[in-house]
Amino acid sequence: MPTSRYEKGLAKLQEIDGDAGARVVESLRDIAPDFARYLIEFGFGDIYSRPGLDLKSREIAVVAALTALGNAAPQLRVHIQAALNVGVTRDEVVEVIMQMAVYAGFPAALNGLNAAKEVFSAN
Repeated sequence: MPTSRYEKGLAKLQEIDGDAGARVVESLRDIAPDFARYLIEFGFGDIYSRPGLDLKSREIAVVAALTALGNAAPQLRVHIQAALNVGVTRDEVVEVIMQMAVYAGFPAALNGLNAAKEVFSAN
């Protein structure tokens, strides 16, 4: 059983997306290794590990939020893949993104659908 926030976060991230945690840490090693640690400890060790929502619900919320932001396509693609990994269907991903047109506008939803299309075509 993980003993530190980092270990707990890395275990949760691995549950969601395989070796994504290792890729995040490696991608930031040269510029901001502390940021990678913060992301894993807080985002996944503290928040994703809370008992209030299952991983499917959490990833649906993240896909919606990243779509609404409209400026986080790389992260949106990662979380669309994570959503698929934890049991969200392609149809559910599309519906969540389409729902965001009401709240974030058609451009944000269109960009989200394009991100989803990229992820779906890679699978």
